[in-house]
Amino acid sequence: MGEKVDKQKQKMLRKQVAPYEKADTRKSVIQTINTLVPFFVIWILAYQSLSVSYFLTLGLAVVGAGLLTRMFIIFHDCCHHSFFKNRKANKILGTITGILTLFPYHQWQHDHSIHHATSSNLDKRGTGDIWVLTVDEYVSASLFTKIRYRLYRNPFVMFGLGPTYVFLFKNRFNKKGAKREERINLYITNIAIAVIVTILCLTIGWQAFLLVQGPLFLVAGSIGVWLFYVQHTFEDSYFEPNDKWDYVLAAVEGSSFYKLPKVLQWFTGNIGFHHVHHLSPRVPNYNLEDAHNNTEELQHVPTITLRTSLSSLKFRLWDEEQKKFVRYKDIKAMPDMKRALAQTKS
Repeated sequence: MGEKVDKQKQKMLRKQVAPYEKADTRKSVIQTINTLVPFFVIWILAYQSLSVSYFLTLGLAVVGAGLLTRMFIIFHDCCHHSFFKNRKANKILGTITGILTLFPYHQWQHDHSIHHATSSNLDKRGTGDIWVLTVDEYVSASLFTKIRYRLYRNPFVMFGLGPTYVFLFKNRFNKKGAKREERINLYITNIAIAVIVTILCLTIGWQAFLLVQGPLFLVAGSIGVWLFYVQHTFEDSYFEPNDKWDYVLAAVEGSSFYKLPKVLQWFTGNIGFHHVHHLSPRVPNYNLEDAHNNTEELQHVPTITLRTSLSSLKFRLWDEEQKKFVRYKDIKAMPDMKRALAQTKS
């Protein structure tokens, strides 16, 4: 884990990263081309490989899933209006990439903006984030809630069934109180997805479509959920009640630097520099690494690697006293007085 950054210095960080918030149209266009074109080429090759070997198809689907992950980062940047200088350009490309990744632009933009405004705030959980309970909340919860929580955070459910639920159901309906623009955008997204799927099924057959698209989306979805999960779930993370919560501290201590090999960094659109992104969502993904490398304080934030990130799977609950994530079995090791106090809240 990285060293804690001095709070006074943290307050200056937003000013230090400001120069990296400028979108570069040339870089954005190049990134769009080198992501979307290879994706469509890989998809066609994966379909053609069905007549050769399905193992080859699966291999190509994994590459396609990586490109789809990179495409989602472009969509993600468009939602922050950071990919292009022009807001309309962000909206157009965001809607297109949203259709291809099965995410409605305006709806996801709304939920994700709330995530950024409330990340690591114990009093404002529930929108655009992963379900996290504190130790006291878990101990005092009903049996039904405990079972739901354990199922939700089970790796098979979170990284397998979870993405499937999000793709097929969660993002297909308008939420209560959604604005007109958000509702229309979701209708356009759903209709466009239905048209594309129908055309492909009529052209190549529904079996071939599912054999290619199924594993591609399952792998991409699992990667996406994993990235989101691991960059906010590490032992010495940051969570505070609203009266103690600080935006900058939440960004640099509640979001990790996921140090990935260069190839994986490319496929994931530099989102491993998550601490920089949370500090300033207006920094385009292609500027995140430069902002990190040229800002000394950002180089001392919590850092995880592929190997160390696997330990995040054991973290289940946030302990407000110890200020860290703990396992379910750690509750039994807590002092009797603390456990008794928690149980009185039930």
